[in-house]
Amino acid sequence: MFNLLKEKRLLDISGAGDPDTLRQIREEEQNRLAAVLSSSPVMDLNRDLNELHDALIGRALQLAEIEMARLGLGAPPVPYAYVLFGSGGRREQTMSSDQDSGLIYGDPSSEEEAERCERYFRTFADTVVSYLIGTGYPPCEGAVIASNPEWRLPIREWERKLDAWFDEPSWENVRYLLIVADGRQVAGDAGLWERWNNRFHRDVLGHPVIARRMMENTLRHKVLIGVFGQLLTERYGETAGTLDIKYGAYIPMVNIFRLLAVQAGIRETNTIARIEALEKADILSEKEARESIEAFSFFLMLRLMAIAKDEDGQWVGTGKFPASKLAREWKAPLKRALKLGRKLQRQVEREMRRRFGGR
Repeated sequence: MFNLLKEKRLLDISGAGDPDTLRQIREEEQNRLAAVLSSSPVMDLNRDLNELHDALIGRALQLAEIEMARLGLGAPPVPYAYVLFGSGGRREQTMSSDQDSGLIYGDPSSEEEAERCERYFRTFADTVVSYLIGTGYPPCEGAVIASNPEWRLPIREWERKLDAWFDEPSWENVRYLLIVADGRQVAGDAGLWERWNNRFHRDVLGHPVIARRMMENTLRHKVLIGVFGQLLTERYGETAGTLDIKYGAYIPMVNIFRLLAVQAGIRETNTIARIEALEKADILSEKEARESIEAFSFFLMLRLMAIAKDEDGQWVGTGKFPASKLAREWKAPLKRALKLGRKLQRQVEREMRRRFGGR
């Protein structure tokens, strides 16, 4: 029955002819998943939810190509790859995730073709972003989005941009490199994506200073547990009394395993897959990997539960979970998971400073 429902969902998405239909499918599926949130294994639910997101985004891209042809702009003049960053790149989107995206396209062969490519992909990216907004994905507040020309470039210019980020490891450039580390192609030309991804991983291993800067950026979010083992809640404003699950639990773990994976040359972007790959590479012990997966899965569950519908019936999430709604049986595993996160942060900091020196 489950597989039949999944096949029907994918068939409905592939046959959708506009963003409104995609949005309706998304809402129906997310309502179904929300209804079984507390009774389903979190990794199964996370997989189903992110397969849904990938299918919706893929169909939006197809509809945008159809619209380009309707406008008289034809097919893409050169191959392109559409890339997701953030939680989309990690396959960890929630029901309220926004758009974090980029676009890579093939190098034009002439100045005339360069102008045509710029015009085509500007309109194409604007159309995709608009369709995804219509499907319920708001644009990235930080402007990491394919409609931004800084994140929509031919491959050669992308390589120059990556080189510039590596050559000048400012806080902002390192932040961009950490964003890129979570990149995942969701549609388009695999060869372009591989070339771009190869360039990133080749350069990151050749710049030791980048590792130190990444560590400093990675460790800025501290886990929400105090020195005496108490949970640290928000103290002021409308969110007073809540637990910041996103930035005080989930993101610190994402950051730790991203950093370890990048330094080990591991190209997985999903956090659980990174932990498993780190265990295979003997960077994590079997016990460390098992405890890390258990802790991260718990954070994923709370993050998925830290969402609600607004007055318009749309899913919204701040990543804040009311401490008063934390079930009694969850407190001990949450504290245990947070203590593990704090321990891992300290281990990573010590190891990185040993390998690359202090500030």
